[in-house]
Amino acid sequence: MEEKIIRFMRFRKPMAIISLLVVLAGVVSIFTKGLNLGLDFTGGTSVELAYAKPVEQLAVQEALEKAGIKDTVVQHLGTATHVLIRMPPQEKAGGEIGQRVLKAAQFDTQNPATLRQVDSVGSQVGSELYTQSLLAVGLSLFLMMVYVAVRFRFKFAVGAVISLTHDTLFVVGIFSIMGWPFDLTVLAAVLALIGYSLNDTIVVFDRVRENFRRLRRADPVEIVDISLTETLRRTIMTVATVVVVVVALLFLGGPALYWFSLALLVGLFAGTYSSIYIATAYALAMGLNREDFVISKPKEEFVEEGDIQP
Repeated sequence: MEEKIIRFMRFRKPMAIISLLVVLAGVVSIFTKGLNLGLDFTGGTSVELAYAKPVEQLAVQEALEKAGIKDTVVQHLGTATHVLIRMPPQEKAGGEIGQRVLKAAQFDTQNPATLRQVDSVGSQVGSELYTQSLLAVGLSLFLMMVYVAVRFRFKFAVGAVISLTHDTLFVVGIFSIMGWPFDLTVLAAVLALIGYSLNDTIVVFDRVRENFRRLRRADPVEIVDISLTETLRRTIMTVATVVVVVVALLFLGGPALYWFSLALLVGLFAGTYSSIYIATAYALAMGLNREDFVISKPKEEFVEEGDIQP
């Protein structure tokens, strides 16, 4: 029994419009509302405390607010007794702010805390990290384009980069619209997503190239639909496996991995969608045809009469 072909490309135009609107909404939010940048980019102070017994994050945060230490982020580090407190730049720095936080965090005489470490990141360092992060994303996209151009054709490379740019702007735009904190862990998720999404796109491109050489009578749109249908099962299994791991990290990984996991979860669906309706659809729009996959043509002086040329 032949496998039923799903006509993915029938909906490529409305999907392109939806993608454009979603990305534009994210870009507008980024330029108007901005990102809720974490202390990694804005600068600030982090203080590590170790309690004798497990402690609730909310209780520590409320104690700090009562002491006049505002806008803090409290999270556990590995265990419920080890706490990391992050805050914007303070007038008092180094050991002074550490002792102030330690004093404020001693809200329970039955559960004393000890100061483990105090780290400060200046606003200039945070700004440099932000700039370097943008350069890292831009460089990764450029190198991906070079790789795909060498392995396939330039029209594939442009489609892949547009697809990866869509995934990046989609995740960053969602974080901007929702006001979720954007720090180095979220950036790591975005870079991981770029690699994952490209791998998914390469699998589709490989199958398209194979089917163009194998199916002689089918038109480009039909070949793309066949290729996407044939890779659909693999795509679903791969995404489902990764989603299970990411969801486990989301609910069991603690606050340190929460936003990283959420960014990956959002990006997984965007990456799967873009491999179908952006990367491949762009190649079709640019005139994808069988000649793009002809390895080489023999020179005229080596072609004898009666030979069949590709």
